[in-house]
Amino acid sequence: MEIKNVAIIGSGIMGSGVAQVSAVAGYNVVLQDINDQALERAKSGIKFSLEKLAAKDKIAPAQVDAALAGIKFTADLGQAVENADLVIEAVFENLEIKQELFKKLETLSRPDAILASNTSALPITEIASVTGRGEKIIGIHFMNPVPLMKGVEIIRGQLTSDDTFETAMAYLRKIGKEPIEAVDYAGFIVSRLLDVLMNEAVKMVQEGNRPEDIDTAMKLCAGHPMGPCQLLDLVGAEIAMHGMETMARDFGGQYKPHPMLRKRVLAGLLGKKTGRGFYDYRK
Repeated sequence: MEIKNVAIIGSGIMGSGVAQVSAVAGYNVVLQDINDQALERAKSGIKFSLEKLAAKDKIAPAQVDAALAGIKFTADLGQAVENADLVIEAVFENLEIKQELFKKLETLSRPDAILASNTSALPITEIASVTGRGEKIIGIHFMNPVPLMKGVEIIRGQLTSDDTFETAMAYLRKIGKEPIEAVDYAGFIVSRLLDVLMNEAVKMVQEGNRPEDIDTAMKLCAGHPMGPCQLLDLVGAEIAMHGMETMARDFGGQYKPHPMLRKRVLAGLLGKKTGRGFYDYRK
């Protein structure tokens, strides 16, 4: 199947990024969220990101206007998916929320549409289990920030068909990404490794290490482009916590989120999205 029309459900940082790269690649894009305020923020963010890329000669100036013209914004879920060949959900990392959404998508979208989840940790088979079209459901886990990160995890559920897999692979290559196949277990590859690293960094801060020292050590001594405390602030503490909870459920107590990570989430110290995490972004 050839993808022409792409619908993205959820206009946060990830959903907006997916909409942007899809539009730049020439797809007809619809970005959906539950209210107009969220969509206005998304539109402004996409415009800013495109203009920044153009200023750095990453894309041509004409591509900015073309990409923006290629994205429609709507709060109507049915309208968003009615003509979609590919639907990508990028909503809150909660199994019940995603399952409820996929039930709706099964009803509202075309029977031949591919339904993809951008989940970072939840098993695709579990998300697909509430629908009757597991062969059309797949995991496509983009990295943050979507316009800059080349790697994307692609995850087959137990029932995902070869046609769905190959079609999703072709879409990812067309938008300039390099797909990496991951097995359908909690956390896949990236989150399973990085969430553990970030969880351990939280523990080390509680033990008295400074976040800046942990980050500098991992950059200079381990060759990481970004330290784990910086990464946690970028990803969002609540996303890492939910990932750890999912892995603890499936793999055992060694994956439990550290109590200090839970406290930071409760305190709203989520990172860049709230202005404060290990570092202060309010300046």
